[in-house]
Amino acid sequence: MQSSSSFSFSTQRKMEGHSEMGLIGENLDTSLTGRMRDDENESRSGSDNFEGLSGDDQDAGDDQRQRKKRYHRHTPYQIQELESFFKECPHPDEKQRLDLSNKLGLENKQVKFWFQNRRTQMKTQLERHENLMLRQENEKLRAENTLMKEAMSNPICNSCGGPAIPGQISFEEHQIRIENARLKDELNRICSLTNKFLGKPISSLTSPMSLPTSNSGLELGIGRSGVSGSSTLGTSLPMGLDLGDGVLGTQSAMPGIRSQMGLMGSGVQFERSMLIDLALAAMEELIKKAQTDSPLWIKSLDGEREIMNHEEYARCFSPCIGPKPTGYVTEATRETGIVIINSLALVETLMDANRWAEMFPSMIARAINLDVISSGMGGTRNGALQVMHSEVQLLSPLVPVRQVRFLRFCKQHAEGLWAVVDVSVEVGHDAANAQSFISCRRLPSGCIVQDMPNGYSKVTWLEHWEYDESVIHQLYRPLLSSGVGFGAHRWIATLQRQCEGLAILMSSSISSDDHTALSQAGRRSMLKLAQRMTSNFCSGVCASSARKWDSLHLGTLGDDMRVMTRKNVDDPGEPPGILLSAATSVWMPVSRQRLFDFLRDERFRSQWDILSNGEPMQEMVHIAKGQGHGNCVSLLRAGAVNANDSSMLILQETWTDASCSVVVYAPVDVQSLNVVMSGGDSAYVALLPSGFAILPDGHCFGSVAPNNSCNGGVGDGDGGSLLTVGFQILVNSLPTAKLTVESVDTVDNLISCTIQKIKASLRVA
Repeated sequence: MQSSSSFSFSTQRKMEGHSEMGLIGENLDTSLTGRMRDDENESRSGSDNFEGLSGDDQDAGDDQRQRKKRYHRHTPYQIQELESFFKECPHPDEKQRLDLSNKLGLENKQVKFWFQNRRTQMKTQLERHENLMLRQENEKLRAENTLMKEAMSNPICNSCGGPAIPGQISFEEHQIRIENARLKDELNRICSLTNKFLGKPISSLTSPMSLPTSNSGLELGIGRSGVSGSSTLGTSLPMGLDLGDGVLGTQSAMPGIRSQMGLMGSGVQFERSMLIDLALAAMEELIKKAQTDSPLWIKSLDGEREIMNHEEYARCFSPCIGPKPTGYVTEATRETGIVIINSLALVETLMDANRWAEMFPSMIARAINLDVISSGMGGTRNGALQVMHSEVQLLSPLVPVRQVRFLRFCKQHAEGLWAVVDVSVEVGHDAANAQSFISCRRLPSGCIVQDMPNGYSKVTWLEHWEYDESVIHQLYRPLLSSGVGFGAHRWIATLQRQCEGLAILMSSSISSDDHTALSQAGRRSMLKLAQRMTSNFCSGVCASSARKWDSLHLGTLGDDMRVMTRKNVDDPGEPPGILLSAATSVWMPVSRQRLFDFLRDERFRSQWDILSNGEPMQEMVHIAKGQGHGNCVSLLRAGAVNANDSSMLILQETWTDASCSVVVYAPVDVQSLNVVMSGGDSAYVALLPSGFAILPDGHCFGSVAPNNSCNGGVGDGDGGSLLTVGFQILVNSLPTAKLTVESVDTVDNLISCTIQKIKASLRVA
């Protein structure tokens, strides 16, 4: 296994220049085109693409100025290859440019200038298109303004149709004056709010304003220009709010800003100014809570985590989204960690719902962007403000999914220093099934990201939730109240593990543990298949809305068992027919590490897995996803009952971090897997995953450790653990098949027997 030093490289270059980042999600935009200042400077310096002359040569003597420039015209093949590479990587590094120059017979400088010119050309085309759209909208507004002025200069009596007598005001004009007065009040209030953050008056906004249309509003540009500030988190960060040109214009003045937005299902129309107020207040609270010397945070009993001093919080802050609902409890945590990713790449991931969910696959069951209020200023995410909906899960059927709708606001406070904050815009979720979803709300939470050398970032993560504890099973209440279940500790651990796996995937060298000599394409396809397998396992355990499962309520099932079913007709990633998913959670008097090591080891698999035929399994493929041996994707061969039975393999993914451990597996057809291992499409491989999720029991992190659980059980010194067992099986593949009680009893017995075999193997009650 490679040492950790091999991963110290700039992930920004990899995020921008390699298509392997698509493993986390095909929607991962790695170009970040036009968002780096050095890219803009580079484009200006490389605008002249001619052979044999540099910028210094042009400024030399008269002889060189008189020398005729020898322009190089690329062949159609060269242009085609350059264009193809540009689509994948607009910013090639030195090695990639050298490879292209050797392949196409061009000089390295010619390749460099071609990419500079191509980026400049694309940027110019985009600006030209935006300018055209703005001019058209401006002409439309001018025409409307002219018609309105003519109507006001020649008022007509509504009764007689003749000229209106002096003093008589039409209904339309009366409404316009009311709207004008309201907008003036709103302008004054926002100017006052702006002064609070800028520390100086906004004199340019005091000019007389023209009468707007009835659906017009204030156009705000949040953080159009970056505000300089401290580069450390130990001091207060400056806040900036820039009111751009055309503050009193309509939507066309700032295409990234929408006039107003209706939140689906909330029954309330939130105007833009209200959302901006909420976003600014949430950002201010996040910055204050992120200060290293803040008295808001105290050490937990284990001395490794920070939890909130709720009395100090109540004294320092007034709730920006209203008081805590009756019956709700609060959890708030803070964690700081070093991550192998640069700030720009992480911010782009957080602001894209799909990429965010793919970065945290075991935590985010579903995420969508509902509305974009501002996409950011100057081609960056600075000032981006959007409304999102997400379902946050813990891998257990006994913990309902947290479904929340929230604002996400991104702000750049200095060079290489960003903050992203979330805050709920409605309380709870009106879910029909209280067992699947929990009423909750997200107070100002998020992260501060600061660039470090070699492509690393220092990430300070804060989580602040209020939720209804009454629907949480007693077994999991200590884990959630301690902040471990949904806290900052888990987000940081997951982010570190995912970024480490990406760094390994994008490294050119192959791990010494990988003796299979898989190609890079084969590794990517295998990892993508394992990613889908784990995602399907999580959906079957947590009953999120990501997949359409129907819950079954049978009197023969216990309260701690969840059974769901659905019929697959046209999804090639699953076998056709009636599918059954069953999951339950139990407490085990063994440490999480010991339980994980036992379940992932193929040598002990015959002690609990019926697919092993009672014999140890052999690992055929090992693809590392982390420095620890437990973080990997494996291909196992089960012991054959007879010599001819060799058509079944077991695909398995295992990973562990500071918050959770997971073992997921699924039987796979050999013929389909050969296609995947050769780099083929993995979407057509049918999978029915089963597996385990292991969490700490939470007693070691709370204020009290009942029955000395942190030191009891089996002498591991790490307390007990919470084991979730989930199985998905095919009941019947016939189109007319129906679910029977016998099928439910079968999967129930399968889970019970598996748990009993694990306990017997570990010699625990």
